[in-house]
Amino acid sequence: MISEIRLEHVAAQAGGRTILSDISLVIRAGESVALTGPSGSGKTTLLLLAAGLQLPSRGRVLVDGQPLSQSDRSRQRFGVVLQNHGLVSVLTAAENVALPLQARGLPAAEVASATAAALAAVGLAGTADSLVQDLSGGQQQRVAVARALVGPPEAVLADEPTSELVAEQRKIIMGLLLRQASEGRLLMIASHDPEVVEACDRTVRLVDGHQLAGAAG
Repeated sequence: MISEIRLEHVAAQAGGRTILSDISLVIRAGESVALTGPSGSGKTTLLLLAAGLQLPSRGRVLVDGQPLSQSDRSRQRFGVVLQNHGLVSVLTAAENVALPLQARGLPAAEVASATAAALAAVGLAGTADSLVQDLSGGQQQRVAVARALVGPPEAVLADEPTSELVAEQRKIIMGLLLRQASEGRLLMIASHDPEVVEACDRTVRLVDGHQLAGAAG
């Protein structure tokens, strides 16, 4: 289990524009951390850096004291919910959820069982064989959450995981996510939703790429 992700004086740029500037942050296992701030403040970029899906232009990201590797094996330790879902549209819901388990080389029977359980947990047992491209935005969002939590991962990083969901679905998804922290996993959620932010243990607020609060672990 990952015990800590540490960002040290991290900066990120894109197209000549500074997205994040001098961010230092520690997230520890067993706590839920909300990233919040206005659109364009750098929440998504910070989450991608913490997940190893993007490299900082300056500074470094450490996982348990070691530089975060860009290798597939290292990234398999994370369950990540992307803002655009990041699903393969021509695969079924079940095939999408199964991908991280298959990448780990698990037996087919174990993959099938875990995939079915993950879809049932998010209320999508009946859509396992539906192509993702035929699902609604809210259903795709829940498939993305199921894929992130299947396994389970050692840490969970989720970008706007409750977007496109109705109230009851948001409640279910937040319950599943917060359970990860209660079971000792590291949880980071980027969100505009005040209820999501309020439910987390700690809030990191960003404005124009600058960190205004929430550095301490």
